[in-house]
Amino acid sequence: MAVGGDLREVVQTGGSPLAAEGGELQDDLRRRVAAECSSWSGTVKGGTGTVGSSCELSGSELSKARARALAGSAIRRRFGATAEPDSVERAVEVVDDLLGYGPVEAFLEDPRVTEIMINGPGEVWVERGGILERTAARFRDAAHLRSFIERVIGPLGLRVDDSSPIVDARLPDGSRFHAVLAPVARGGPVVTVRKFAKVEFGLGDLVRQGALSTEAAELLERAVRGRANIVVSGGTSTGKTTLLNILSSLIGPGERVVTVEDAAELQLGLDHIVSLEARPANSDGAGEVTLGDLVRAALRMRPDRIILGEVRGAEALYMLQAMNTGHEGSLSTVHANSPADAFFRIETMTLMANVGLSQEAVRMQMASALDLVVHLVRAERGTRVVSSISCVEEGRAWPGLVTLFARGGTPRSWDGNASDGLVRVSDGKSFEARLARRARSLSGGLPERAGESTPAFAGRERVA
Repeated sequence: MAVGGDLREVVQTGGSPLAAEGGELQDDLRRRVAAECSSWSGTVKGGTGTVGSSCELSGSELSKARARALAGSAIRRRFGATAEPDSVERAVEVVDDLLGYGPVEAFLEDPRVTEIMINGPGEVWVERGGILERTAARFRDAAHLRSFIERVIGPLGLRVDDSSPIVDARLPDGSRFHAVLAPVARGGPVVTVRKFAKVEFGLGDLVRQGALSTEAAELLERAVRGRANIVVSGGTSTGKTTLLNILSSLIGPGERVVTVEDAAELQLGLDHIVSLEARPANSDGAGEVTLGDLVRAALRMRPDRIILGEVRGAEALYMLQAMNTGHEGSLSTVHANSPADAFFRIETMTLMANVGLSQEAVRMQMASALDLVVHLVRAERGTRVVSSISCVEEGRAWPGLVTLFARGGTPRSWDGNASDGLVRVSDGKSFEARLARRARSLSGGLPERAGESTPAFAGRERVA
């Protein structure tokens, strides 16, 4: 809930210096807002001191106008006609703490911040523009931080406690929330929030930023429209989900797409889409719905394509089966340090299904199902770039990958300024032949090869 700016407008119209009475102001604001919460839900919980530091609402939520009025009234009633900036900031912090996300509210609102890392109550880091920086924000103590965690996951029907100290959740804006409690986290509760861009990116944006070359972008577009099965690989925070969103945006409007995710992060904006999300077990150990369960369910939903947010375990087997049984054009991501490592990981995870498949059978399934591996890395300055695009060529020694595009130099030089950094190193004739065969079975066909027509992504701008 973003109330900071509105509070500043109200408070700056009245009040006298109150730096010496900030604690009384905070208590007064907490008391009034908590009372308002109680009038609706009858529930006020948590916190330390004279007044609770958090509240739960049942069915209703304090509006920005009500929060603004409560804070403004408390300040004007106590302090008169003018207020100094320090007093304003304290008022904002109090209401953020009660109605929003406390000390990290400002970072959640800042579009430049892509990750928030809370290493115990006294240490908050953010990633801004690809660079990590420590902030001055802090929680009062471990109890305050734990109250924040419970306030986030409570409305989602999740729990975290000493017997189950790890929790994953999704915030209302789509951000991914992960928390670990002490004593598993030895320095106090640890929270990581992964934010996702609120603007839509296209392949053209990646070309302009130097993360992709024009020729490589053309190939990726033809691959998606040509129903190639694509795996996006890379390390943590290299932009895998962002690229998956971009590639998915190229799917035709007449196709039915089913997405399967551990925590819903994809923002596809397609016309015909069904989104499935895994669910952990409840407090009694029942009710768990795994990714494998969801992939099996998706196969019964008449999907044209299945998009698996990330392959993490035995669900890899069902993904391969989907790709090999009439669901060409499926997409997924996997954590890996290279395209070859991505194949080795998928192979291992498929064998984890324990259905009696031999290693040779698994490799045959993968060679038949997978078409492209797009690998991402983070450059020296935090820029995310495509470092290589590889295709699967049947008949070659395992893992049978042929590099189509590669980036020269080292990550130190991959700062995103040179759009020609990703260059073609192989013609990939077998891959082009496979696309051509599939193209003949599609009513719309494929974009022409580079130089013969204008790519569909050319000139596409990001959309707010």
